[in-house]
Amino acid sequence: MALAILSIAAAASCGEKSREGDFKYMVDQFADIRVMRYKVPGWEDLSLRQKEYAYHLSEAAKWGRDITWDQYCRFNLPVRHMVEGILENYDGDRNCEDYQAFLVYAKRLFFSNGVHHHYAEDKFIPGCPKEYFASIAEASGVADALLIDFIYDTEAYPQRRSTSSTGDIVELSAVNFYEGVSRADVEKFYGAMLDPNDPTPVSYGLNSKLVRDADGVVREHLWYEGGIYGPAITKIVEELSRAREVAENDIQKNALGLLIDYYRTGDLKLWDAFNVEWVKDTLGTVDFINGFIEDYDDPLGRKATWEGCVHIKDSAASVRTEILSANAQWFEDNSPVDPRFRKKNVKGVSAKVVNAVALSGATYPAPPIGINLPNADWIRRDHGSKSVTIANITHAYDLAALEMPNSTLNEFAFDQAHRDAYRKYGNYDDEIHTDLHECLGHGSGQLLPGVSATALGEYQSTLEEARADLFGLYYIADPKLVELGIMKDPEAYKPQYDNYILNGIFVQFSRVELGRQNTESHMQNRKLIAEWCYEHGREDNVIEKVVRDGKTYFVVNDHQALRGLFAELLAEIQRIKSEGDYEAGKALVEKYAVNIDPQLHREVVERYNALNLKPYGGFINPDIVPVEKNGEVVDYEVVYTDDYLAQELLYGKKYRTLQ
Repeated sequence: MALAILSIAAAASCGEKSREGDFKYMVDQFADIRVMRYKVPGWEDLSLRQKEYAYHLSEAAKWGRDITWDQYCRFNLPVRHMVEGILENYDGDRNCEDYQAFLVYAKRLFFSNGVHHHYAEDKFIPGCPKEYFASIAEASGVADALLIDFIYDTEAYPQRRSTSSTGDIVELSAVNFYEGVSRADVEKFYGAMLDPNDPTPVSYGLNSKLVRDADGVVREHLWYEGGIYGPAITKIVEELSRAREVAENDIQKNALGLLIDYYRTGDLKLWDAFNVEWVKDTLGTVDFINGFIEDYDDPLGRKATWEGCVHIKDSAASVRTEILSANAQWFEDNSPVDPRFRKKNVKGVSAKVVNAVALSGATYPAPPIGINLPNADWIRRDHGSKSVTIANITHAYDLAALEMPNSTLNEFAFDQAHRDAYRKYGNYDDEIHTDLHECLGHGSGQLLPGVSATALGEYQSTLEEARADLFGLYYIADPKLVELGIMKDPEAYKPQYDNYILNGIFVQFSRVELGRQNTESHMQNRKLIAEWCYEHGREDNVIEKVVRDGKTYFVVNDHQALRGLFAELLAEIQRIKSEGDYEAGKALVEKYAVNIDPQLHREVVERYNALNLKPYGGFINPDIVPVEKNGEVVDYEVVYTDDYLAQELLYGKKYRTLQ
């Protein structure tokens, strides 16, 4: 499971100078987006063999780019190719207002890997007139009238992943996971495969498109080298094979061999075997994710979006995560959930702090800041999991914020004490909460016998993220963290509580268009937690809503009482997951996570817009360039580029495999 949380205090130290010399993190800003770049600490400490390994893994990641575009909507790649053609071939006036509006659309398209907002999932439309778009496409030799009609049609696939409570969410979603089938068809098809007594269930449907074929029969069409996405997967396999030749150890070689076989056959048993082997590699410096992994984008939480990420271990920073891993059983045993739902023997939890080298697919350009995999509950139970906190991404967010003149912390924090506490502990608190969320939260708990991992359906992602967040929130205030030396001050957790409630109940909705519901899983999870705690702590005034000078603030009055509420909600959500209680999960999400108070929504949008900040951020990759001498590669150099559009166009040419 991947975590992607941005602090409300991302610009907490506004006005301070970055200590990074002439390196500028901010690259571009447009619409509601800021694009940054990140450094790769530790690259020069790698051996030539390790650099070569990372290089080929990075190339394998980048070759999967087109897959994600197509998965998000079947029109995405044709739209991108037309936009690329205009950017490359149009020789008219590029300074006029209409062209600049087209340029913003192009940048948004690249950032979102398609025509739907990367986070809100709503379709966005160019700011220039349709007639102008058609004219520059015609002038560039890439005009397609039907495609342009689709781009401007607000009724054609309005949401990437539908969250409708009245319609068929499979038929209403733009994602390219299903064709000619309804929700009932999907549930019937996979329900027939479910064996509640199987202790190692296969993740059926994870790597396929479900289609009603011309003969009326519903069948799976696999994503593998001989099927859908074959040309892209062939390139991925080629680079994984090269990486395998220079892997750091035999476990990595074995894992890559299984991954290659899986891509060549589409056999999900091989995917499981790969994950079991991949979990064993805890000593390698270079690591990766590559494949159809997360199911957040499927309205039913079954199909997986393709993603790739390559990273290297930060040994010094990993000390704290290794301490958490070593004490995983203590945290499980002392969790405030029903003992029936705790794991008796926590196995193979490994955690480390890493620095990203390459992002691709669903992780590019807006990556998570933490990852915990694999997702299969039985693999976590029997073999463990690997957790990473991506340090150079979080640091880049923080340092880019220093380059901005304004701060959300200054605007939304209630008083100077809140601001001072966050500046003292906040960034570190965020990292510790991420460690707890990924390293321990996702790996905690167990399903009761016979409960399916997909029992919570479309509410699975939101509830799983809430469960992991609550685990982290509960334990960040535990004296055990002080005892372990992870938290230096027993009061240091308080800014995390203040920030989490304020963000979850209020500030995060600066990202949502007025009048819209809250639909993204991570945002739903934060709202669910904050709203539930506000309501259930109202009698004791645990969280207080304060209006001062016409501005609304949310203030935590009793941090220990709030911790008790976190414990209570964690126990209930763990029960829901362990028992597969779909109706209870649905009730929680629908009541607390979806609908936004319109008055608060308008206020937060107006206050945030006045700061002239962009609520969403993402990154361009550094280039890894082979250095040759006398026809032989003697090094691999990391080159930092600062041209966002140029990188997108380069990737469009270099890694294009699908039409």
